[in-house]
Amino acid sequence: MSTAVRLEKLRKVFQGRGGGIVTAVDGVSLEVKDGSLVTLLGPSGCGKTTVLRMIAGFETPTEGEISIGDERITTLPANKRRTSMVFQSYGLFPHMTVFDNVGYGLRIRKVQGAEIRTRVLSMLELVGLTGTEARLPSQLSGGQQQRVALARALITEPRVLLFDEPLSNLDAKLRVQVRQEIRRLQQRLKITSIYVTHDQDEAMTLSDQIVVMHQGRIEQVGHPEEIYARPRTRFVADFIGRANFLAGTVRAVEDARAEVEMPLGRFQVTAGEFRAGDPVWLLLRPEAIDLTAPEAGRWQGQIATTTYLGGEVFYEVTVGHQTLLIKVGHPQGGTGLAAGKSVGVTFEETSLHLIHREDASPGSQPA
Repeated sequence: MSTAVRLEKLRKVFQGRGGGIVTAVDGVSLEVKDGSLVTLLGPSGCGKTTVLRMIAGFETPTEGEISIGDERITTLPANKRRTSMVFQSYGLFPHMTVFDNVGYGLRIRKVQGAEIRTRVLSMLELVGLTGTEARLPSQLSGGQQQRVALARALITEPRVLLFDEPLSNLDAKLRVQVRQEIRRLQQRLKITSIYVTHDQDEAMTLSDQIVVMHQGRIEQVGHPEEIYARPRTRFVADFIGRANFLAGTVRAVEDARAEVEMPLGRFQVTAGEFRAGDPVWLLLRPEAIDLTAPEAGRWQGQIATTTYLGGEVFYEVTVGHQTLLIKVGHPQGGTGLAAGKSVGVTFEETSLHLIHREDASPGSQPA
């Protein structure tokens, strides 16, 4: 699969309010494969939207290069890049009908009227809006307005489709519906897409690849399953889903297996690039833990809090000096376990994942 978009050591520096320098993007390099959907994921201020705006041509990099296909476009004006942006705020013209909003880009490109009509009606059918062409944006729901914005972006046949948190203004159920529609269209049209969001669920369900960003840099790039199951840093593990972090120390490494010691015991874990003496975090996801009778558990603990969410219950369980978050799916008859109840805690060692603990010196003892 060929590369559709290439970013090479992108850096963007802004002048701060107090006269200082703010580095919004710091040395970002990335390759986006043709026909894939790649999500830039991270908290507010991590640089993801600035990267998107540099690809679109709305911001100029302080350093670095941007290529689409074999063409370097770093200094090319936005209207020459053949990219289209779907914005968070929809960006529809309120005085124009749906038809005129969708066809606007074609009129700017001086496409003939008969062809505009054919292409607009075809695009509205594609996004499920046939029959709405005479309505104004104010006469549409939020989900319909976002689909109009998507149709307007697609109709100019861009080489790269850019999404800047497009679902942030929709309610929870509608977000799910529209993101499924976006993914269906993207896969059907095979259009290279770069999607910006801070929402983990959107990133996990939409993406061929997720790029996790933090403080202007890329923390990890990978398939959603890889990002979730094998995060490289504590930041990635903590940002994607919920996690328990158990402090430990590698005591020995043999045949790609590490023996890790922590206050609650010793465990054999797939080693990766770890050495004896390394301080580590043992990552244990809440859904990988089971609650049992106290005598049947690997550890014994006590329920501290219970959070009932209908289809699942989250328990905080105190085990020694450690508090574990545990997820139980499909609870029957409510929460079942009240605060103060003694329980057993068990899990498979294969569920443990090692992460370097960079806030500790080698050989240090966990608390």
